[in-house]
Amino acid sequence: MPHVVDRRGFLRGTALTMGALAMGPAFWRQALAQSPATPGVGPYGPLGAADPLGIALPQGFSSRLIAAAGTPVLGTTYVWPPFPDGAATFAQPDGGYVLTVNSEIPAVGGVSSVSFDRDGRVTGARRILANTSTNCGGGSTPWGTWLSCEEIDTGRVWECDPLGAQRAVVRPALGVFTHEAAVVDPVGKRLYMTEDEGDSGFYRFTPDRYPDLSAGILEIATPGRGETIRWVPVPDPLFQRGTPTRRQVPESLKFQRGEGMWFDTGVVYFTSTRDDRVWAYECATERLALLYDGVAIGPQAPLKDPDAICVHAPSGDLFVGEDADDLQVVLVTAQREVAPFLQLSGPLHGAETEIAGVTFDPSGRRLYFSSQRGGVATGMTFEVTGPFRAPASPSSALPPSMTGPVPLAVRAKPAARITTVRRDGLLVSVDADRPGTYAVRLVARIGGRTVTLATARRTVTAAGTFRVRARVPEQARATLARLRARRTEAQIVVTTGRRRATRPIELTRAA
Repeated sequence: MPHVVDRRGFLRGTALTMGALAMGPAFWRQALAQSPATPGVGPYGPLGAADPLGIALPQGFSSRLIAAAGTPVLGTTYVWPPFPDGAATFAQPDGGYVLTVNSEIPAVGGVSSVSFDRDGRVTGARRILANTSTNCGGGSTPWGTWLSCEEIDTGRVWECDPLGAQRAVVRPALGVFTHEAAVVDPVGKRLYMTEDEGDSGFYRFTPDRYPDLSAGILEIATPGRGETIRWVPVPDPLFQRGTPTRRQVPESLKFQRGEGMWFDTGVVYFTSTRDDRVWAYECATERLALLYDGVAIGPQAPLKDPDAICVHAPSGDLFVGEDADDLQVVLVTAQREVAPFLQLSGPLHGAETEIAGVTFDPSGRRLYFSSQRGGVATGMTFEVTGPFRAPASPSSALPPSMTGPVPLAVRAKPAARITTVRRDGLLVSVDADRPGTYAVRLVARIGGRTVTLATARRTVTAAGTFRVRARVPEQARATLARLRARRTEAQIVVTTGRRRATRPIELTRAA
């Protein structure tokens, strides 16, 4: 890895960052050779003077304090915990909604939630997760739960009921690493996750039985063809052998502190703080594009240290909070214009604070965020209301495709028990790059010859990802039963026409 240099001084004016050089110049040249967003005046005009809460807003907008750490939440007796961070809202059957907020305290962190009625009045607050550590970002799920991420070396993801009616459940299958944020793609039935490290990975999780997150395949992004990503399974997702997940696949892409994430209309948006960038990953095509590049813009860049991010659903605009710099929430429009939307200043918001948990209520009429070290240095959570706009005109976040179809690929867990394969077969995910019939085989070299141990076949009418279970034919059952080695190297082979894709897998026998 190249040595780390000042985050604002390295390689100014060039196409690649120091991190990019470590990740493979060919891939990054294409990913960065787009037309990122540029500064503008924005749809709401200039910021006014700061209000009594130290928040400068455009004309027509106003703020209110919802909670300050160490004091009761507005209209309740529940005392707000310190260091509020990642947040999301959840619609309720009565027209109200619930705001969940992480608490980024080491060893005694967790999650709290605040209930609102349909008019935005606070109706209750409570703790929904306790005694976890450094709960930073997270993400909401389509089935109505909150994923709270621990930002420590042995961090895990906790799935929480926003109202606390059900006990939170830890989800170690999503990986043990310095978790930052998570989002769910409901169409592809996968999760994507960021990691807050200087050489962080970008991760994908495919549940065995969506939406159950108790088991599945964790993968890390590596360079693919053109500006596409190739996903490779993480060999030790539970971090049991001493090598952090981000370093287990040598060719994996390295991001400069992955931070906030948001999923909207087939696109995963995420930020990397150290190099002032906002990324857009298109799930269907596996293309990664650069949406905003503060390094390329230079010292006058309106967005620096990007962190929390969300999409305002009615307009499609991105709202991005700054980790440091001048403490702004910055707007990135669908037309790729970047402009400040609000700014913190004054004694309530010291130099150590950051903007966290940027999110809207389900109607898109109320914006919530936290000043993490605001108040008496322990955090404040705010609401902003005003004339948030409806869509001006549709515009894709991603530039026109520069590549061909998504490459044919196959994925599975890195190892499988022989007894399980004999009984249940082997579950495999295939990225089909075109319509056709796909043959799947599990093969191994046994006794000097290649033996087929399991097979499957699937015909698809369109490109996309499908899952299939390769079953063991009768004649191969005896072969599997005779394997005496603790570990047998095997390979999954997918063929269609004259094209093929392979994936190594280890077949293991219980001690």
